Amino acid sequence: MKNLRMSLCGFGIAAAILSACSGGQQVETTVSGLNPAKFDSTINGKQTALYTLKNANGMEVCITNYGARVVSLVVPDKDGKPTDVVLGFDNLAQYADTVNSPSDYGSSVGRYANRINDGKITVDGVEYQLRQNDTGNGAKHCLHGGGNSGWMHKVYDAEQIGDSILKLSLVSPDGDNGFPGEVKVTTTYKVTADNMLDIVFEGETDKETIINMTNHNYYNLNGDLSKVGTDMILYVNADNFTPSDSSYMTTGEIVSVEGTPMDFRTPHAIADSINSDYYQVKNATGYDHNWCLNTYKDGKGDDTQVCASLYSPTTGIFMEMYTNEPGVQVYTANFQGVGRDAEILRKHGVKYPKHVSVCLESQKYPDSPNKPEWVQPTLKPGEKYYSRAAYKFSIK
Repeated sequence: MKNLRMSLCGFGIAAAILSACSGGQQVETTVSGLNPAKFDSTINGKQTALYTLKNANGMEVCITNYGARVVSLVVPDKDGKPTDVVLGFDNLAQYADTVNSPSDYGSSVGRYANRINDGKITVDGVEYQLRQNDTGNGAKHCLHGGGNSGWMHKVYDAEQIGDSILKLSLVSPDGDNGFPGEVKVTTTYKVTADNMLDIVFEGETDKETIINMTNHNYYNLNGDLSKVGTDMILYVNADNFTPSDSSYMTTGEIVSVEGTPMDFRTPHAIADSINSDYYQVKNATGYDHNWCLNTYKDGKGDDTQVCASLYSPTTGIFMEMYTNEPGVQVYTANFQGVGRDAEILRKHGVKYPKHVSVCLESQKYPDSPNKPEWVQPTLKPGEKYYSRAAYKFSIK
């Protein structure tokens, strides 16, 4: 591994002088080329903004309090070039436009990441009907807490602590998208000295409920977001996964990855298996599955052990993931670049193709409230919800 400290020419000067001209005025931009003014707005009476976290080694993370979303994540590549490795937009207007540019890019997903079958849950003996926003292939599931009306489209209260920490807070009322209980949550982003993006989700409730938060960054470590990312090398520390039916709903089975294209215990290029005829991969036209992490044992996750990693032979950027959760959803951007999505312009006018990136989403297993044999997302009054996902960058 190489140290990720960049030279003054490689990063420091660029950060100091990078700017653009607009209407005859000089506009200071971030290292990733974002204009913070394009994120200043008021939505439902709450102010939005762009916040920048950084360290001395050349890492910069830009975050908006709209959906507590990571907008850009810059790390140096093997040549010291600042490289933005996540998908997104370069303005708030597109993030907020759920009709013409719907996305979950970089968001803090809640209350419940992933799918709940038919949008039905039973909590403390009471059945609740949640918003059914996932209706493809005949499904009527609740996806990511209600999608366009979920937490990814709420404005969080923001508190920046120095150059490296941002704390984002949200109050979700009782009945929000059908979920019981008033829930107070925080998403805390921290950029560490060793080039890690450390994300901690915390929460409490006044009534028994469920909660299962995640971060939804789309990673492409290659430095060119206009091209597919299937040449990236993926590792997942998991002996088993949870198969899904044609509506992407977990069947309740836990199946060995042995001898299947779901086996990433030996790191290999995603391209080696993403076009497999294996029914799970073929149905999803790629990967959109939950892996049962080996780092979770006896009811506890070891977030000091690597649960997954991603590597770009092109840039040399290597990302290692850590979490205390039992599962990770690997999603290979199967709906990017499909249909009208192919014409949407993203950051810096780039169009994203199918399979441009990989999401690594820490989580309880999908539909866990309806599968009592799995780790449950239940939160009761007086309890504290805590979930961590951390992504460490280096050069390999």
